Amino acid sequence: MKLRTADGVLLHADHRPHERTDVCVVLAHGFTNHTRTPHVRRIGDGLGQYLPVLAYDGRGHGRSGGHSTVGDREPLDVDVAVAAARQLGYERVVTCGWSLGASNVLRHAGLRGREVGGHLIRNPPDAVVSVSALSRWYYRDTVAMRRVHYAIERRAGRAFARTILGTRIWHEDWEVLPLSPAQAVALIAPIPLLLIHGDKDAYFPVDHPEALLEASGGHAELWLEAGMGHAEKATSPDLVARIAAHIAGLVPA
Repeated sequence: MKLRTADGVLLHADHRPHERTDVCVVLAHGFTNHTRTPHVRRIGDGLGQYLPVLAYDGRGHGRSGGHSTVGDREPLDVDVAVAAARQLGYERVVTCGWSLGASNVLRHAGLRGREVGGHLIRNPPDAVVSVSALSRWYYRDTVAMRRVHYAIERRAGRAFARTILGTRIWHEDWEVLPLSPAQAVALIAPIPLLLIHGDKDAYFPVDHPEALLEASGGHAELWLEAGMGHAEKATSPDLVARIAAHIAGLVPA
């Protein structure tokens, strides 16, 4: 299916129905991934055993148009996906994101009723699950994130991302510093929020989920996963099943 964001970007999305018709999971992938990436597909398949799933390719990724703004305009992608899930008849929608997708779902929920790039966030979720999110922008304290910033900020890095990884990145820096994930988390209540993070994350150490938890003022729940690395690749089938059970518990059949 095709979705058009408020700022005109055409996104590709896949809808996986389920016998449950009251709730849908909107799945937001991480940076340089998309719905056909094996780890993303595995997570979608896993969640799809328990609940309906609507997974989309974020702007600049996969089969979607536009360019990635690495977190600035991406809440508009989440917003149109939530709207699409409701248009499919689901009364309740839970946004579930990994890495960049996690930051996007946090910002989307926190910015409900506010503008992103001159467009109002109109479709808040009923609950949020964030896996491997960062808490603050321009984080470069790990080797992995220095590589990410090279891909984002250098012409050669963007060319590599485009030709090798299939990710198109906007070439200009943000005009205005977007609300950070931690700032957004402070605005999410009373929407239920689950934070999940690995204690072996090579991109964002545990001070990131701890900062997000603190920003929530005690509203969020944190699962700090022993031995887990970063994002989709590190998400085990057992964790997927626990996420699905958590969502089902938030929205009983």
